[in-house]
Amino acid sequence: MDAETLKAVQAPLKQRYRDAPDSAVITLKAEGTVGAEGVTCKVDTGRALVEAGLHPAAGGDGIAACSGDMLLEALVACAGVTLRAVATALNIDLRGGTVRAEGDLDMRGTLGVSKEAPVGFRSIRMTFDLDTDADDEKLASLLKLTERYCVIYQTLRNPPAAEARIVRSSGGQN
Repeated sequence: MDAETLKAVQAPLKQRYRDAPDSAVITLKAEGTVGAEGVTCKVDTGRALVEAGLHPAAGGDGIAACSGDMLLEALVACAGVTLRAVATALNIDLRGGTVRAEGDLDMRGTLGVSKEAPVGFRSIRMTFDLDTDADDEKLASLLKLTERYCVIYQTLRNPPAAEARIVRSSGGQN
């Protein structure tokens, strides 16, 4: 896709987001299954080979994976594995369950339609639907420790210093 094609695809989206700002807010979701045995969480991306691209709300064709979905999938995977590990450590009988994450984005920020609209997720929600007989006290500990030790969750809650830079490739030259 070249710049003109991209502009042509995004122009009506940008206009719609200007005219109706609420239409620019989308919710992305990911889901994984906590394994009944072992310390695992299966995240279904729906793709054997993941190729990232624009979300349809930003002009993509919907064929390539959206990096926002991938971030939520990473959160689900990490939280599911962490939850399984904590349940194992606490001797909580966890027969299985589902981990869900969803997040809200305002596409006006991403597309540069509004400087007031943030670029990135406005909020992220995570839910654990568990098959267990554990009492409320044990489940509270399970949630607290899962939040505490889930790398992706903690990274989102306490963002690290981040930087981006461009490095010229040598192109095979020394």
